[in-house]
Amino acid sequence: MKSRVVNSFTVILTMFCISALGNGLAVRTEANVMTELTFTAKNSYSDPFNQVVLDVVFADPAGHVLRVPAFWDGGNVWKARYASPLIGTHVFRSECSAQSDAGLNGVAGTVDVGAYRGNNPLYQHGPVQVAPDHRYLEYWDGTPFFWLGDTWWMGLTHRLHWPDEFQELTADRKAKGFNVIQIVAGLYPDMFPFDPRGANEAGFPWETNYSSIRPAYFDAADRRLLYLVDQGFTPCIVGAWGYFMPWMGVEKMKAHWRYLIGRYGALPVVWCAAGEANLPWYLAPGFPYDDRNQVRDWTEVMRYIRATDPWHRPLTVHPTGIGPLTSRHATDDSSLLDLDMLQTPHGKLNAVAPTVKTVRASYKAEPVMPVIDGEASYEMLGDNLPTEWTRRMFWLCLMNGAAGHTYGANGIWQCNRPGDPHGASPHGGNYGKIPWNVAMHLPGSEQVGFGKRFFEQFAWQDFRPHPEWVRYLDGKNDDVQGPQATGIPGKVQIFYAPKPEPIEIKDLDMLADYSMEYFDVVTGMTTPPVTIQSDTNGNWTCSPPGGIDHDWVVVLTGLKR
Repeated sequence: MKSRVVNSFTVILTMFCISALGNGLAVRTEANVMTELTFTAKNSYSDPFNQVVLDVVFADPAGHVLRVPAFWDGGNVWKARYASPLIGTHVFRSECSAQSDAGLNGVAGTVDVGAYRGNNPLYQHGPVQVAPDHRYLEYWDGTPFFWLGDTWWMGLTHRLHWPDEFQELTADRKAKGFNVIQIVAGLYPDMFPFDPRGANEAGFPWETNYSSIRPAYFDAADRRLLYLVDQGFTPCIVGAWGYFMPWMGVEKMKAHWRYLIGRYGALPVVWCAAGEANLPWYLAPGFPYDDRNQVRDWTEVMRYIRATDPWHRPLTVHPTGIGPLTSRHATDDSSLLDLDMLQTPHGKLNAVAPTVKTVRASYKAEPVMPVIDGEASYEMLGDNLPTEWTRRMFWLCLMNGAAGHTYGANGIWQCNRPGDPHGASPHGGNYGKIPWNVAMHLPGSEQVGFGKRFFEQFAWQDFRPHPEWVRYLDGKNDDVQGPQATGIPGKVQIFYAPKPEPIEIKDLDMLADYSMEYFDVVTGMTTPPVTIQSDTNGNWTCSPPGGIDHDWVVVLTGLKR
């Protein structure tokens, strides 16, 4: 019944558009590449953002109907953005709350989508989605997507200059293998509202009383976000920091999110409803605490995002480090989540156990979804957190079932400038002075890139954690602080040792030959393979490669029977 209704609607809409083509719109694009439609109001409005609601209803060649929210772009102009992987003619008709406005209501036309001819993976393979087994992410065509994110929370501000600085940082991250950028859409952490540090070259995203959105801010943000997509990055757009909720209220936050969906939903993006959704304002009495009222309100907004986004881009929410460290704790309805984003502690050895336990618990939880640690130990946080711990968090997460990882560097997330650091937080603290262009070259970003390249040589999407496969030879450490294992039994087994000490690998076939090689987590180099043999109990003792004084990886493949 539903299919017949959709197809009937498609026929009616197609006939309407064909009859109106003399005065309608006709545009062309390529598969998955966003196109933009412009609508000019005939009437005048004193408060266009709040007075006018404009949707554009599209019907694709397969008979699917998508209701796309349009966005106000200032003055008497509204725009709608559209993209589809389906080749053929897509028809549309606008529907406006101001039904008498002939410039906005009842405008019809077509979008002709042809084959994509470039080499951008987001257009070749399509946008990111959750894989059928819900364990990892993939492109639209089923190609696995290994998430390697970087944290640019304040990357849309003027503190990272456009175009030269933004493009320089983008090029560095692309060369190192990053493919996701976590970035906040104007309502930032770590500052008072309307702090000058949160403006871009066009000012702020909202009027200071939150009465109306400011399209000029987002016109400037467009240049940065569109550039990221053009370079093959998936923006993970964080709608706002959590503590804005009580200031703006649910309805204003829904309006904010409708605007973001209209602006960026046609791009291959991931949505993060809020950053630290359960953390109140820094100066709130009793801070810090787990704010369940905010969680309730953000859950309502997440339902709205899910209902409003016609493309169903992957949706998550970013938790704070209070209580359970997962997205599941930052919403009252985990069914709204497509992936579980974690925030584990910023720290050294003290961060290991919470990280491992959280990843394992999230991996085993229901409903099953991809696990991404979206905020782990930032390199040089406070200008003193060593690379070793940033690198370790990547490996600990991947060995325990994560579908990728997000790196963070002090100096980049808050866009410290040379001689002009971000400065004090509202609570008076300070995260350090290292500038973005120095932080860009910290070794951890290259080392997590090496890790991504290492995993991508295997069918990593089929890996499963196997802590029972390995232990330190002295047996002193438990399976949380000790070595970790993952892989596919009988095909490939990966072992990660946090310390340069011998490990015992267990549960191998008895007296079986394996191909063994070491991977250096610091240099990204792999040793030539050699053959080893398990003992009569199916165990094998492995010493770290000579000359290293850090964590290490060994790989067993090529079982010979």
